[in-house]
Formats: sequence, C-alpha cells, structure tokens
Amino acid sequence: MAVSSVADVLKKVRRVAIVANRAVNDLFAGEYHSVFRGRGMEFDEVREYQPGDDIRSIDWNVTARAGAPFVKRYREERELTVLFLVDVSASGAFGSENQSKLDLIVEVAALLMFSALKNNDKVGLALFCDEVRHYFPPRKGKGNVLRLIRELIVAPPVAAETRIDRALEYVRRVQKRKAVVFLISDFIGPAYEHDLAIASKRHDVIAVTVGDPRERELPEVGFVRLVDAETGETLELDTGHPKVRELFQRQHDDRVRGRSKALRQRGVDELAIETSEPYTTRLHQFFGMRRKRFR
Repeated sequence: MAVSSVADVLKKVRRVAIVANRAVNDLFAGEYHSVFRGRGMEFDEVREYQPGDDIRSIDWNVTARAGAPFVKRYREERELTVLFLVDVSASGAFGSENQSKLDLIVEVAALLMFSALKNNDKVGLALFCDEVRHYFPPRKGKGNVLRLIRELIVAPPVAAETRIDRALEYVRRVQKRKAVVFLISDFIGPAYEHDLAIASKRHDVIAVTVGDPRERELPEVGFVRLVDAETGETLELDTGHPKVRELFQRQHDDRVRGRSKALRQRGVDELAIETSEPYTTRLHQFFGMRRKRFR
C-alpha cells in the first residue's frame, strides 16, 4: 500500500472513530449496558442472614459451622465477549444513496465496538464471504477497537458467494464460551438457518440486516442489465413495464419477510438498517425493544 493510501486509511479510521465515539457518548449512553447481559451470576460473598433475605439463599454448610444463618450473595458477571461477524462479499459494495452497504456496515460496527469498549468488553472480528477470510480474536482496549475498524475499512469486497452457514460454523469452533455475536450481512446467499439455530443456543446472536432502496424498487429507466456482483450472472429487465417493477418489489418483500420470520423462529433479534436512513433511529428502536424484554 502506498504511503498516501496509508495516510488516507488512517484519516478515515480517525473520522469513523470520532463519529462513533461521539454517538456513543451523546446518543447511546447507558443503552448498550442495559440490553446486553453478561454470562450470568457469579458468587460474590457469604454474609450473615438479615430479615427479608430469601431463605433459599442460605448456605447451610456455613450456617452449621457458625451456629447462625448465613446467606450466599451473587453478582452479575458483566464482562462480555462481543464478536462481529461481518460479510465482505461484493454485493456490499452496492449503494444507490450516498454510501455503499459496506460503508454503512463500517459505521454501525464502529459505534457498537465503541459501546463495547466503554463497557470494558472484549471485542473480536471475523470477515467472511464464501469462508472466513480473516479472524481477529476478542481483546480489550481502544487500540484493539481502532485496529478492527481499520481492518473493516481496508477489507476488499470479495466476488464470491456469501456463506453465512460456514461463518457460523467457524464461530462455533473458535468461540466456546457465550458471546454476543453481531452477524452483519445483506443475507443474500444459500440457506443458513440450521447453523443459525445452533449458534443462537450458545450465543446471543443479533442479525444486522443491511439493505438499499434499489434492491426493492426499480427506477423506470427502460431496459437495464443487472449483474450479480458475487456470481457474475446477468439479467436484463424492462423497467418501463409496471408489471416488471411490481414483480421485482414483491420478490424482494417476500425475501425480507421470509428472512425476518426465520430469524424470529430461531430466537435471533434483527436490527434492520438501510443506506437511505439514519441508522441511529433504528439503533434506538432496537435498544428499546431489548430493554423492554429484560424488564
């Protein structure tokens, strides 16, 4: 990479980091902490029984030795391991608005990474397409988060089929303990539901589905040739025909509904974002939904 390119990358990393950090401080303070749970409860201490304590928490061994009732105290283990499983297939380079889907992915991932950083969580990253191309094990610290953002920025779009199933199988092998897994993709590819069901039993999986308006609505511009960025297949359409535009949108809507249904059935929360909308609104809605569930 040329020096000028390195300088450009570092400049973009700083810009993305500043925007993400500011959003965490101004818009999402405390929300991340309230909607993602730790691995459970861990033992904290044994203390003497007090009126009002749950008798089920009495430690009978200590009570017998002390001759007075003692209870076990627990605290929530807050530290999380957060893994970002990011689709870098060539379809992510598409964008009809001011940014591509991959640009949007970088911004949202950076915001969530800085949220995890403020919670003192470990953060890791796996970049995948037809297979996992790069894996960066979860670590703590700002330096680690900045490095992961850089890896997202420099990752080239891969012209290969998206295999979410293989990415999830890889996560099962490398991440044995419970983690929060952000699966970020446009979810255009072969079936993945079986592997998603297995992963969601061990991990808290959140599907961040990324879209663009042109994927559901064709402009009326006559004959166009559509090229699949991952397979190279081409399709010619007459966008001037209302029935063609209607069928295109219906097929898209059916696919999105089917995807959302499949995620719900497997206990996976969905955060849907688009290149045409401010992602902060969708994040607030997502956090609100999670918070209500944990009340």
